[in-house]
Amino acid sequence: MLLTIYAILVLFYWGFLTLYLLINGYKINYLSSVASSENIAVRSVVIIIPVRNEEFALKNALTSVCNLDYSNYKILVINDRSTDNTGRILSEMQVQYKNLSILNIETLPPGWLGKNFALYTGTKSSNEEYILFTDADVVYEKDALTKAMQYCLKNDLDHLTILPGMISSSTCLNSVIMTFVIMLTAVQRPWAAKIKKSKASMGVGAFNLVRRQAYLRAGTHKAIAMRPDDDLRLAALLKSAGGKADVLYGKGKIKVEWYSNVKEFINGLMKNIFSGFKYNVFLAAGGVMGTLLFFVLPLPVILILGNNTERILVICMLFFQLILYGNMQGSNGKWWYGLFGIYGGLIIAYVIVKATITNLRSGGIYWRDTFYSLAELKRNK
Repeated sequence: MLLTIYAILVLFYWGFLTLYLLINGYKINYLSSVASSENIAVRSVVIIIPVRNEEFALKNALTSVCNLDYSNYKILVINDRSTDNTGRILSEMQVQYKNLSILNIETLPPGWLGKNFALYTGTKSSNEEYILFTDADVVYEKDALTKAMQYCLKNDLDHLTILPGMISSSTCLNSVIMTFVIMLTAVQRPWAAKIKKSKASMGVGAFNLVRRQAYLRAGTHKAIAMRPDDDLRLAALLKSAGGKADVLYGKGKIKVEWYSNVKEFINGLMKNIFSGFKYNVFLAAGGVMGTLLFFVLPLPVILILGNNTERILVICMLFFQLILYGNMQGSNGKWWYGLFGIYGGLIIAYVIVKATITNLRSGGIYWRDTFYSLAELKRNK
């Protein structure tokens, strides 16, 4: 009886989740579909890129930024205490590209995460009307910023987030990323970011374009100085301050190789996943239990222990999973990622457990070779 109830519950969960995410996902437009217009004024933009030991991905991505066709922008790279060849690469590129400026940070003041301080420093060292916060590994098509600014101005936005296309040749990694994307999308509801009365918001490190006035009104990065999930928090901050926001898909115009393997994915999430649970052990435990109950256990438990009716129910659940994984933005129609949903769920659950235990045991997090105590991190929770 209990197994039957469980089978019905997970079938309903995946059926509802599939319809909910796919129907609402179609409400988000694509940057590539933005029509060109000559009737919109060209506003000044500064692109702020924080870098720390980015020698392998930097040149290709930064070259694409330097070659954007937007007519009124400058690039400000904040070199945050890099110890590899990042500084040399930047110096060589600065000679070639006159719209590229470099600002070096030698020391990190107390009360700041390194990336957040770098972003804030960039805003203090510029005065353009719009600010684009982006990462050092994001590759742009030439017209990406032009289209983004035209959309932003036409819709009078204070904040535009663009979800980049993600590059990876690893099926295992892609299945894990898609599992994470499904969870994050369900929580953040990016399609509702443009609804003024909704509390939903969405931000990504790859592309957060903000109006400077709105950024200052919201309190700048000083208000989220110790947040590891700065991109999401910045979006929430702007929305709570009355900013008008929207979200676009960037496939075909903006792309990034988020991680190159599962190990990098795990290490990357270690720094901020506990903060997503407000550094609360019980909330983190709930996240682990939910992940196990709905992503990991249904298929093996019910196929092994269930009767024929229960097995039919869980196969129907798998059908919904395959539809969802195959149609989510970023999956490129590869429905078979859903066959690895159990693996993806296990990885996510493992990261939550490991991050929680590690953060509590060490009393903080290590991010880019710098330690930040939980006492400091909780000030911005």
